[in-house]
Amino acid sequence: MNNKKIDSSNVLDLIKKANEISLKNHSNTISLERAIFLSWYCDKGDCAFCYMSTQKEKIQDPTKAKRRIPNILAEAEMCKRLDWNIEFLSGGYESFKNDEIRDIASNIKDITGQKVWLNTGITNELDIFGNEINGITGAVETATPLLHDKLCPSKPLEDISEMLDKSKSLNFKNAITIILGLGETLDDLDYLIQYIKDHKIDRVIFYSLNPHKDTIFSNSTQPASLYYAEVVSTIRIQFPKIEIICGTWTDNLANIGILILSGANGITKFPLFKMFGTKYGKRVEEEIKWSGRNIKGTFTDKDKLGPEKSQYDVKLDKYIKRYINESLKNKYD
Repeated sequence: MNNKKIDSSNVLDLIKKANEISLKNHSNTISLERAIFLSWYCDKGDCAFCYMSTQKEKIQDPTKAKRRIPNILAEAEMCKRLDWNIEFLSGGYESFKNDEIRDIASNIKDITGQKVWLNTGITNELDIFGNEINGITGAVETATPLLHDKLCPSKPLEDISEMLDKSKSLNFKNAITIILGLGETLDDLDYLIQYIKDHKIDRVIFYSLNPHKDTIFSNSTQPASLYYAEVVSTIRIQFPKIEIICGTWTDNLANIGILILSGANGITKFPLFKMFGTKYGKRVEEEIKWSGRNIKGTFTDKDKLGPEKSQYDVKLDKYIKRYINESLKNKYD
């Protein structure tokens, strides 16, 4: 994964510098972030690392993989109650049409009071979006174009770049997603840094590889915590003002503290309602606390779950009740 000789003292120096830059340029509060998925089907279905690539042949009727809109909106309402940020709306290709996505985003803005980020694929129809969205996310996925072409053959990097450039021309913010552990090296950071500059990226969302069964990465390991930290630290030092969101998994919660010290403004990739009120949710809060930061959002305050009825639309009631009941089950305990 790394062509350079590993120098732990250098990594620690980078983390220290990145932490100082973060404290100078950003809030002392770390947000809990949650992506809201619109569908579990993707018409492309060939990104080599993606869970949806294992589902395309199994799903006979793609319309049945679409989530009900009241369910989506209820999830947004629960995020507001628990003070979680909505990382973005995400969905596979050909799940919802752009005008439907616009309407969903508009409803979520009404519920949460916040504009929505989109991560719904490459499109040339950005003109239909307006004040309901905050920005556009390009699924760049890797820190090198050669890997992108190999691992995401149906999502040309050139098309993503063109979309991001158009997004800026329409005065939207730009974000990209990068998955670490796909075969990139620290040498590839030069390309990533230039890409951020060229396409005026406001937000970078890092994930560590989650090796899914039936993909070519099923027997791969997740990237080392200090490697992850060095990547994040480097981007923070290069771009003091940029927003950085870091994703980790329930089996790597110990990554959280070091990622925050490396420059992360928010933490993502958790099964919110399954982890709420459990020792795992508490561990997330402890990691943030011991990094010297405050926390936006909660995994532990059951009072914030609120009533079992929606405050916005009666059609959401049964889903609100379901989310609350799931949150109170403490499945991991």
